[in-house]
Amino acid sequence: MNQKNNRKRLFSIIFITAGMIAIIILTFWLQQIQAQSQQKGLVTYVSGNVKKRTADAPNWIRAEKNSAVISGDKVRTYRESLAELELMEIDIIRMAPQTILDVIKLYEETREKRREVKINLEQGDVWANVSKEKGQVKFDIATPLTVAAITGTTLRLSFDSDSTTQLKVYRGQVNITNAPQNLQLQPKLIKPQQIPGPYEVPGPREVSVEQWMYIVKSMQQITVNRQGRVVNQGEFSLNDVDEQSDWIKWNLRRDRLHR
Repeated sequence: MNQKNNRKRLFSIIFITAGMIAIIILTFWLQQIQAQSQQKGLVTYVSGNVKKRTADAPNWIRAEKNSAVISGDKVRTYRESLAELELMEIDIIRMAPQTILDVIKLYEETREKRREVKINLEQGDVWANVSKEKGQVKFDIATPLTVAAITGTTLRLSFDSDSTTQLKVYRGQVNITNAPQNLQLQPKLIKPQQIPGPYEVPGPREVSVEQWMYIVKSMQQITVNRQGRVVNQGEFSLNDVDEQSDWIKWNLRRDRLHR
């Protein structure tokens, strides 16, 4: 009788153990499927110290080459470090040293059946090479002061330590605004920068910030100060001193590799 009870107990233990193993395997398999379905970005280049953090994780981990980037992730580079992200195998985002990106959305479908990409540049400098993809895609890169809507464009966007935003467009065009919620804004065109003559400086007074939207075309740039005002606009050239940096040259070389 005791022997029969021992067998029953043994079979019960084996059955429960097998069930638990099956649940663990099934859970892992479902997690892998979910991760693959969410994997719309990939780290394709790492130089130096590059880290990332998922939405539900408190700590930063090393971002290895070929590791995934999904909605909710943050990616950062440290001193003398560079990173390249490839999105849906068509769009490229590169990060200069000491840059932090918050990937809010990656090709998520909206109610209007459009796919949406939203990336926040919290600090630093990024180079974006965004294809003119067929279909309804809304691709925005934002700083704390501006939002740039991108389609079929090569651009450089920076948000400096003094809270200055600068956008340079190398190919295509970008709509940039300090009031993305205002759908009634009429876009302005970039004009050559005029050098102002002497003028009297007014005393201190509170001035409301104008809401604006500019169309920035190929080889044009715009600079926005920490109050959200446009302080510089006009054309630029690849022969400018600012365009001779290793960061710019590296991006131009990488772009030629992706053609």
